[in-house]
Amino acid sequence: MTDDDKYRFGAGIMLLNAHGHVWLGRRLDNVDEAWQMPQGGVDDGEDSWTGALRELEEETGVVPDLVHRISGSPRLELRYDLPKALRGQLWGGKWIGQRQHWYLLRFTGEDHHIDIETDHPEFSHWQWAEPHLLPDLIVPFKRDMYRDILAGFADWIGPR
Repeated sequence: MTDDDKYRFGAGIMLLNAHGHVWLGRRLDNVDEAWQMPQGGVDDGEDSWTGALRELEEETGVVPDLVHRISGSPRLELRYDLPKALRGQLWGGKWIGQRQHWYLLRFTGEDHHIDIETDHPEFSHWQWAEPHLLPDLIVPFKRDMYRDILAGFADWIGPR
């Protein structure tokens, strides 16, 4: 028996540019300087790959024609738990965290193709960052998962 029903199912993308840097957005809804890679919930009837591409476009304006799939996470499904103080505030209190499928993509477009002023903006700013900096730039409760993502994609981004 699993506890999957306690976790919101989602997908995330590590988007690399030609220099091997990772795309990060600064969340609008966090008073701290919280950055994250594109991620979000997978809709009913949607597979994680389709959900990941949809989330990428919804959050960054990057369309599927401007990315190349490199890999899915070798562990495929990663999880994080919300801090107890947030559990009742997010997602109507329905879930205690997220379980996500992660994908590594190469961005083949130009920076001007990125537009975070989408229909439902989630980010106030964006940047390209060196992969090894990710755990230091995000909220503490996601750091272990981001370390797992880095380890899972180490063959393509190098050891950290």
